[in-house]
Amino acid sequence: MYCLPAFLLGVALKGYFHPTMPPRPLSLIKAIIMGPPGSGKGTVSSRIVEKFSFYHISSGDILRHHIRNNTELGLEAQKFTSSGLLVPDNLVTKLVLTELKSTEDRSWLLDGYPRTVSQAEELDRNYSVDMVLNLDVPFDTIAERVSKRWIHAESGRTYNLDFNPPNIEGKDDMTGQDLVQREDDKPESVKKRLELYSEMTKPLLDFYSDQDKVVSFSGTETNVYMAPCPEIFRRENWHLNWVDNCLI
Repeated sequence: MYCLPAFLLGVALKGYFHPTMPPRPLSLIKAIIMGPPGSGKGTVSSRIVEKFSFYHISSGDILRHHIRNNTELGLEAQKFTSSGLLVPDNLVTKLVLTELKSTEDRSWLLDGYPRTVSQAEELDRNYSVDMVLNLDVPFDTIAERVSKRWIHAESGRTYNLDFNPPNIEGKDDMTGQDLVQREDDKPESVKKRLELYSEMTKPLLDFYSDQDKVVSFSGTETNVYMAPCPEIFRRENWHLNWVDNCLI
């Protein structure tokens, strides 16, 4: 299996380098990360950001920020969210593009956007995306992982019975209060969410696959496909063959 950071670089450099060409500076990288709920997308994103100084742009975080600060776009979005409606594509795009304009001097990792082909087409009109990282985790693995997740309702603290269990079964470490399982973490709810995700994202993956920009990482353990590699994004010059030495 490829180590994620190394293969990230390999995809980013495709078209920039040829094995017989001398090294030249690496361009800023514009990436999208996709993965079903429970795939470990948050963990992978945080490690990429930490290791390689990418700017993580979450559409959900952007939306909440604008609503919380009563910006013009936030007030417009709140008209929909307060009624339980989805924020329209064009408004979400405005929010994301506004954020991207402030980060044009950094590599970025876009999370939660685009969600539709129309959003992807609008993004393409403004920025050239280098790669789409697709976390392909078996649905059975996700269902099992999520079914073992319990939370402290008041604080939002999250536990997993396998790798982050509470000190006392069923009790929050800080308060001793009961832990609960969210309705949408129960097996039947997880299955429906995953089926909906697959249905919604297939056209989007097809859109980027047609552009040869999708890189899928298959596995069941985040630590496997995030195995340590040289911090390649911090170097100024690279030859493509160097990337080939980072296979695991």
